[in-house]
Formats: sequence, structure tokens, C-alpha cells
Amino acid sequence: MPPAGEAAAPSPPPPRRLVFAFYLTGHGFGHATRAIEVARHLIAAGHQVHVATAVPEFVFTAELRSPALHIRRAVLDCGAVQTDALTVDPLASLDKYHETAVVPRESILTTEAEWLTSIKADLVISDVVPMACRVAADVGIPSACIGNFSWDYIYAEYIVASGDHHRSIVWQIAEDYAHCDLLLRLPGYCPMLAFRDVTDVPLVVRGLRRSRPEVRKELGIEANTKVVVFNFGGQPSGWNLKQEWLPDGWICLVCGASDSQEVPPNFIKLAKDAYTPDVMAASDCMLGKIGYGTASEALAYKLPFIFVRRDYFNEEPFLRNLLEHYQNSIEMTRRDFLNGHWKPYLLRALTLQPCYDGATNGGEVAARILQDTAVGKKCISDKFNGARRLQDAIVLGYQLQRASGRDVAIPDWYSLSETEVGVCPISRKTKTKENTESCFEDFEILHGDMQGLPDTMAFLKSLSELNQIELKSNKKQPGERIAASVLFDWEEEMYIARAPGRLDVMGGIADYSGSLVLQLPLREACHVAVQRNHPSNQKLLEHTQARQLENGGTGPVVQIVSFGSELSNRSPTFDMNLSDLMDRDKPISYKNAREYFCGNPSQKWAAYVAGTILVLMTELDVKFNDSMSILVSSDVPEGKGVSSSASVEVATMAAVAAAYGLNIAPRDLALLCQKVENHVVGAPCGVMDQMTSACGEANKLLAMVCQPAEVKELVAIPTHMRFWGLDSGIRHSVGGGDYGSVRVGTYMGRKMIKCAASDLASESSISDAPVQSNDYKQNAIDLLKSEASLEYLCNMPPHRYEAVYAKDIPEVITGDTFLEKYGDHDDTVTSIDPKRDYSVKAPTRHPIYENFRVETFKALLEAANTDEQLSALGELMYQCHYSYNACGLGSDGTDHLVNLVQEMQHRKMSQGESPSLFGAKITGGGSGGSVCVMGKNCPKSSEEIVEIQQRYQAATGYLPILFDGSSPGAGKFGYLKIRRRRSSPLAAK
Repeated sequence: MPPAGEAAAPSPPPPRRLVFAFYLTGHGFGHATRAIEVARHLIAAGHQVHVATAVPEFVFTAELRSPALHIRRAVLDCGAVQTDALTVDPLASLDKYHETAVVPRESILTTEAEWLTSIKADLVISDVVPMACRVAADVGIPSACIGNFSWDYIYAEYIVASGDHHRSIVWQIAEDYAHCDLLLRLPGYCPMLAFRDVTDVPLVVRGLRRSRPEVRKELGIEANTKVVVFNFGGQPSGWNLKQEWLPDGWICLVCGASDSQEVPPNFIKLAKDAYTPDVMAASDCMLGKIGYGTASEALAYKLPFIFVRRDYFNEEPFLRNLLEHYQNSIEMTRRDFLNGHWKPYLLRALTLQPCYDGATNGGEVAARILQDTAVGKKCISDKFNGARRLQDAIVLGYQLQRASGRDVAIPDWYSLSETEVGVCPISRKTKTKENTESCFEDFEILHGDMQGLPDTMAFLKSLSELNQIELKSNKKQPGERIAASVLFDWEEEMYIARAPGRLDVMGGIADYSGSLVLQLPLREACHVAVQRNHPSNQKLLEHTQARQLENGGTGPVVQIVSFGSELSNRSPTFDMNLSDLMDRDKPISYKNAREYFCGNPSQKWAAYVAGTILVLMTELDVKFNDSMSILVSSDVPEGKGVSSSASVEVATMAAVAAAYGLNIAPRDLALLCQKVENHVVGAPCGVMDQMTSACGEANKLLAMVCQPAEVKELVAIPTHMRFWGLDSGIRHSVGGGDYGSVRVGTYMGRKMIKCAASDLASESSISDAPVQSNDYKQNAIDLLKSEASLEYLCNMPPHRYEAVYAKDIPEVITGDTFLEKYGDHDDTVTSIDPKRDYSVKAPTRHPIYENFRVETFKALLEAANTDEQLSALGELMYQCHYSYNACGLGSDGTDHLVNLVQEMQHRKMSQGESPSLFGAKITGGGSGGSVCVMGKNCPKSSEEIVEIQQRYQAATGYLPILFDGSSPGAGKFGYLKIRRRRSSPLAAK
């Protein structure tokens, strides 16, 4: 077979008319449009095509009418469940797939096998329905898939986002795909590891039917009028479009508008059957979401594409890279899209010079290969196929092991087309020690000390590389780095703060109940660079500048760039006017701020950063009159239970405070950052995360009593022991329902105890029952009165709880029952849902006993160095772990890791050896995340940690991230004040 994209010599006619069974996913019309092109060429070659899909029949018959085309409704998958045109609901998607394809699986396999036999199919084609490959194998028919992604890769992201209980779906889908004989892979592809034989084909693109002048004449549009086509695929485009959103003289052609939708005079609703390629070719640019259909046709017709990022569409980054590679796209932030700030983007789109020059006859090439496959002719995979599979494996590894903030996304050598793979070995330019040191010499450190921290050196190095001229000449640079390169005025001072993540050794969720906690600051940290400028001097991102000019505003602006955003498909930039945080002469309420940031899920991350500004305005009455540029670069991975959010908040607030000369003590900084998390972000966490990030010291456990946040001491870790963190691969979120409901149950229990104590105190004061002495009675009444005013549940001793209150605390109570009897639970950061059942007994018991366990743990740290000491410490960790489970905050992944540690420990003991590992527990908010492991500080322990990682990977397919090492908190680090040297080579540019 000739290389993809070249015209192939005609194959000899097949010996007979072939029958193709084409299974097509029901998600989106992009799959259908390319299926039609492939089917068109198969039918033209004299074959029969039977399409099995949930896509409406008119989508096919409107473009291809032939007696050789047969449409049958069949639902074998569900794609992704969308809440709107821009957002997927990950958990709903997995639940829907389970309902659609898992529960009725056996029935579907039987039905489809009978159908394939009845039509005498020669080949099954799938785009990209997993079960179709398995059915074909069951019947003994060859199968081929065609696509740019597969659902195992897409759903893997959903499991990361919504929990582990649907993990088996991914394994089943991958196994189904493994039965496929051939994958025809389209440009802009994601890793598709389940397929053995892969052949690349060109873009599948629909051809034009009418010329640009013909389309414009029919629509009544002048030849020189600027036209944007508004195209959001098959999702209803029901937005309230406004005339002033377009530049003067422009026309917008709206695809997919409902019959009832009203549009302004400069917008034209297209007919439902409008042929989109003709409309695109007659336009000057397109505004929409990235999908295969829109991306491929924008490339083919060299149409500038303004895209709005979508949430949880993890095939999008690959298509986005394809568009950006050929200078075909710019991103519009969702906030600007929804608020109608379109003009700057439309005008910028006209400056693009799309340069895609690849073939667009993928439908023809695919049809020829499918015909050959059906008659048993083996397609010759090109010699680079093994290299491609290796690349897919590496990219999938990046995806599954990604850590937010690390500058690792899709590697720049990841092939966009066959010609880019080449024969050269993969290599990276290495920098000598002299090169690295010269990067630091670009900056003059006016205040502070890097303290020998490698990550701080790396951050300064990354700053030195952000040279605008060099970046603009390199098309392969990620968008976040291009934005960061124009963020700062390099001649002015910048302020850098650093805050680490934390490993919860003991204490965890008992922090909001006032417990003693023991926390270890991690080696992984977040760096934030802040620069303040007068509004007239601030360098603005292009779309920010255009919006400012459009609105006639010159006030202070906050611009934020987040490294690592591409890893989570977040928008890499966020900007806002500082006036957006003001309501006349005072700051807006936290509630309004939360609504403001929640308006765009892809930019909700900005609440952790910009929220620090609002809290400083609200709590300390700080006046911000200057503009701010903020760069966030975090090595603390998200969703691992190691406090990534707190590190961002603390580093940001510390950097802002340094830039504005605010002297905030580390403890006070932590309390202010907790307000960001509780009130602006809306996550009901305690304060231990922020306190550790702000007040911690390297290789010491921060012992803190959370009443509300009193550092008791910094406990040196005995030299004979060591702590590690192991990530379960199951995403954790303190904003999740489990964490919040457990907190509600805990506060319910406290309220019940207080009410019971009050009742008992009243009864005792009027009781005439004989007692040992008046003093004894008075002491008992005083104790009950103190318990009636209990502020922190952890102040209740376990023996007192068991003796007086435990028997009356219910296992579960409904919200409305509690509210009716007790009024409220007296927690300012959570609310009670009257219709929900809340577990109460376990969440109440946990902090009471956890505080005792932590106190005992701390005392044992000072005991003699013996195996008995380590065993006792480990037992306390195990008890804590199972108490989390009782509260409903466990997970299969964390349980498995803890069990592996226990097995390792017991195996050594059964062999008469001294164990190396002694304890493990879930950390932080629970429900996934990481476990903390404790053992001897010796090489054998490290070997056993590696063995546990490998055994966990063998069981689950996920290699846990290892957290090993410690570093100073933000208070100990202080801040760096830097300025580029006047004489540096980069400054000279």
C-alpha cells in the first residue's frame, strides 16, 4: 500500500459484491459524516453497506441515497453524556455506558451475531463501537475500526474524575477492541493501545457541492462581507446571541438553531439540512467546539477556527495540537464566549494563515483498504508502526501518570502524521551544567535565597526560557508557555513564593473537629510568580487587551497563566478586571465570587488563585490599585490527597503579599487561605493543609491542634523511621459529596451530644437522687455543662463518649428529621440536604478516637527505637485507616495498598524476620487519593515500597506515584524578589 495521502493504484475488482456491516457510535455527528464518506466509496465500488447506529436515519439519507445503503437502529454504546454543548458529565457517562452496554451485554452479543449472520457480512467496520469487534470475532468475521480515538482512552479520564468503581468498563472496552484485525487511524489521534495492527489514513473530509459565490448569493451576502459560521455540532445552540457581539458589517451563520430561537439581524439561521462544508468554505472563519468533523473540514478548507474549550473531552487536546500545528486555530475563553466578547477573536482569526497541505481523501483510501481486508488481502502496515505503538504507550503513560503543574503534556515528538515520525531516534537536547547556571545568571536576586531547592532552580530556569521572540518562532510550544512569555515585563521586579503539598501522617479529617494532627510537608511544591504594574504599563494578553479597548477600560487587570493546564484540558489563562471583585466601594460577597468562578468549569481553577486577592480585600481591607500578572507552576499533583489546592493558595497569597509589602504571619496566611478554599472555592476542608503548607519545615512533622490552628511544635522524625506516600490512582476531592456528607454527619453528632449534655445537666440539677457528696454532684453537673457548650468534638475523651453518649447517637438520620429535632448543625461551610440520609455514628466516633490516636502516636515517637515502637505506631495508622472506611471515605485502591503493606509486614514476621514496613493509612479527605506508609529508614524498606508499587500495578494497571522527601513551608522559604539583569543576553533581545 502506498504511503497515506498518496493516490493509490486501483485495486482489481473484488470477485463478488461485498457486504459491510458498519457499526457507528451514537455520540456526535462527526462520526456519521466520515462514515458517510467511507460508505459512499464502498457503494460506488458496487458493495452493500448496512449501518447499525443510534444516529437518526435522516443524517445519512440527506447526503447519500442508494438502495445499497441500509440503516438499522442499534444501541451498542452511548458515547459521552453531555450537560450542554461544552460539558460532559463523567459519572453520568460511565453510568450510562454501564446501563447501555454492560447490563444487556449478553443479549446484545446474541442479537448482533444473529444479524451479522442474516446479512452475510464480509467485514465489520466500527467507528468506534467496542462490542462490534467482539461480535465479529464471535461470528468469525474480520473487523476493522476507523477513528481518531477509542473509548477506553476517553473513559479512562472519566474514571480519574469520578471514581474507581467503573474501572472494569475500561478493561472490557480494551478487550473488545483487541479482537479487531485492523485500525485505520485518522490524523489528530489519541493513543489507542488496544489495537495490534494500525494503518494511518488521510483526513476524511466531505467534498464541496457549491462554490463560495453561489452559497453567498443564496444567503444574500455580499462578496466582501466578513462571515463567521457558528457551529457547535449536534448540540442545540440555544444561546442568547446579540447584535453587538460581532464587528460592524459582519454576518454570523448559525448552524443547528432551534425553530424557536430568535437571532439579531446580523445573524442568519441556517436550515437544518444546510450542507456544512459549503457554508464553511463560504465563510471567513468559524466559531465552535473542536470535534473531528469540524477540525478536519476547517483544515481541509483552510478556514480559521476559533474554538471554545470543552470539559472532559480528552480527545480535544490532540485535535487542538493538529490545528495549532497548521496555524489554523485560536482559543476563545468560555467567559468571553458567553459574555459576547467575540470581536477581538474574530479580528485575530483573520490574521491566521492556515497551511494544511495533507491529503483529504481519507474516505477513498479507507474504503479501498476495507475492501481489500474483506477479501482477505492483508494490508501491509508501514515500518514505523512499532514506533507509533511505542509512542502511543508513552503518551498514554503521560496521561495516566500526569501530575498537574509539571511541564509534561503530549510530547512534542508525538506524530501528527506519518511523515513526522521519520527514522531518527527520539532525543532531547541536553543542557550542560554551564547552560543551567547561565539561566540563573539571567536574574538578579534582590531578596531571598533559593535555599538549594532543585525545584526552585528549575522554576527560575523556566522563567529564563520564556523569551517571547524565541517562543513565537517555535510552533510546537504549548499555549500556556506562549501566554507566559508575554505575561511579564522582564525589566521590572517579580516576586516568587513557594509552598509545598503535605502528607497527612495522622489526623486527617479530624482537623475540622479540633484534633491534634501530624503533617509532613512534601518535596513537591507550587511556585507562584507575581508582578504588579500600573494599569497603563501592564503587558496584556492579546484578547485581554482587545477586550479592554472594546470596553474603553483602563483599570487594573489580573492576568493568570497556569502551567500544566493542558494536562487537565483546562484553559491555560484567566484574566479579569479587579473591578469584577468589587461591589461599588466594597468587595463582592464570597457567595457572588463563588458563582462568578463556577460559571466556567474549565476556568474554575482560577478561584484558588484570584480568590486570594478577594480574601485579602475582604479580611484585611487591602486596596489593590495596580494590575497583577500571576504565573502558577505546581509540581503537587491534583486529586492525590496531598493538598495541591492548599499549596496553590498559600504560594499565591504569599507572593501577592510580598509584592504589596504585606507582612502576614504564616499562621494567619494559612487561615486566610482556608477562607479561599471554604468560601470562594466552596470546598469544606479544615485548616491543616494550609497550615502545613505555610508553617511546615523540612523533615519535621507539624504537630498542630486545630482549635482553630495552633502549632504545638515541630516534631523531628526519628532517624530510624521514614514516611512515604503512595497514590492509589483514584481521584480525591474535598469538594466531593462523600467528604461533605461525612463532615455534616460529624457536626450533627456534635449537636446531638451538646443537646443530650444540656438535658442531662438540667435533669441532674433538679434531681433529688442521693449522691456521694455535693462536690461530686456539682462536678458532674459542671462537666455536663461544659459538654453542652462543646466547641470541638475532639475535646470529648473516648471513655466519656462511650459511657454517656455513644448509645444515643443513631447510625443514620435523614436531613429533615435532624432539622426538625435540632434546628441546625452549626457548621458555617456545609448545609444539610433535607432529603438525604446522613451517617452520624461513625463520623462522630472517628474524630474522638482519632485525636486520642494522634496524641498516642506523638508520644510514641519519643519512645525507644524498637520494633515494638514501630509496631505500635503502625497499629494506630491501621486503626485510623479502618475508621475512615467506617465513615464511608475508603476506596478499593487505598484499601489494596494498605493490604499490600500488611501482607509484606506479616510475611516477614511469619518467616521469623524483622519487618521493614509497619503501618499505612489513607490520607487527607479520603475517598481515594494516597496512603501514608511508615517503616524503617533502610534500603530494604525502599525495595519493599517498589515491590508494592509493582504489585499494585499488576493488580490494577496503575503504577502509583511515590511521594518521598520533604521541603520547607512557605513561611520558612520566605520569598524571592528578582529582576532580569540588564546585561543578560535575553534582556538584550
